[in-house]
Amino acid sequence: MKDNAPMLESEQPSSRRSLLLAAGAAAGLAGAGLAWWRLTPESASGAAQHAFWAQSFDTPTGEPLLMSSLAGKPLLVNFWATWCPPCVEELPLIDGFWRENAVNGFQVLALAIDQPSAVRKFLQRQPLGFPVGLAGLGGTELAKSLGNATGGLPFSVFFKADGSIWRQKLGQLSLDELNAWISI
Repeated sequence: MKDNAPMLESEQPSSRRSLLLAAGAAAGLAGAGLAWWRLTPESASGAAQHAFWAQSFDTPTGEPLLMSSLAGKPLLVNFWATWCPPCVEELPLIDGFWRENAVNGFQVLALAIDQPSAVRKFLQRQPLGFPVGLAGLGGTELAKSLGNATGGLPFSVFFKADGSIWRQKLGQLSLDELNAWISI
């Protein structure tokens, strides 16, 4: 019996290690599933999409910006805030992408969920070529109506030329995603 004791002792740590690895893998998959579920935008109702096109926002310079003036061409709407690091990081990417694709009728609108003074100060440091609207706190509700159930930022919605939603993304955009989005 003494000869079997070392063999049993060596099997226990290996079994324990396998059990811990399996539990860790299960927890990781559960976490990934939860993150995917929380970060997947919901469908927006037809009424919410129609209501979007009836909206009007002030620009940082105080001029009105009618959503109806952007109808008829593809439009990327990006909800952002100056206090949101991923939002601020993706704006130059979106601006460069817009500059390359505006000649093809591609439009971009950044809706700031922020204080007007903070947006004006930000735009002095980092001007954008596309329109910026001041959505304020009401922008959170608008984003929720367009599928952003969690209210997180950044949140982007790509509308087709007919005004219907083509794509939605909660989180920072990549150049590959933008390129895929305009291939409608």
